[in-house]
Amino acid sequence: QKPSPADTPFRRPSTMRFSAAFLALTVASAGAFAPSSKSVRSSFALNMARGETSRVEFIQQSLAAAAAFTVLPSSASAAKYGGFGAGSPEVIDPKTADIDQDILSSEAVQKALRNVRKYKDDVDGFSKTLDADPQADIGPSIRKDFDFVQIRTDLNTVNSAFDEDTQRGTDRLIRAILQDITELETANKQKPGVPRSEIRLNAMKGKIRKLCKAFDEFLQFSA
Repeated sequence: QKPSPADTPFRRPSTMRFSAAFLALTVASAGAFAPSSKSVRSSFALNMARGETSRVEFIQQSLAAAAAFTVLPSSASAAKYGGFGAGSPEVIDPKTADIDQDILSSEAVQKALRNVRKYKDDVDGFSKTLDADPQADIGPSIRKDFDFVQIRTDLNTVNSAFDEDTQRGTDRLIRAILQDITELETANKQKPGVPRSEIRLNAMKGKIRKLCKAFDEFLQFSA
């Protein structure tokens, strides 16, 4: 005779305890078996591009990515140091950068490097100009000496000597330099007949310092 439901032991608490223990063991082990963040991103992007990721695979890959990013420190975070690369978490220490010395010493890269150094000197000159004349219009000099196409070409030419990990940071510095030049030119504009206020003057000087810092940080990689 089969036992009635009332006579059957209730085993759900044991099952729940086993499930909880299994889950805890799985989570605790995630760090040991989680793929690197780079491989997770690459695999996930490849599957998405091919349109082969099912709902289940998407969830599995998302969980794996979360485990990797949580358990494993990223190279960008690990490489962040001091005040260098402020606002650019992927900018690494130039001392640890992988640089191809043959490319760096090539004629094309050395020429571009000289141009970049001149850009930085010109920016320093803007600061001296404003110290001498707070109402000075530096717009014509910006447009004449900071051609965007040429600056981008020079910066990218120097950048070609760096390895991929280093370029992730130097690319950010290049974008910052171009953006800072645009902001400086905008801040320089003044209505005819209206003198530049102390607030606007200080804003311009702040943008010049910011641009100088970006150039300095970029040049440290080729020092």
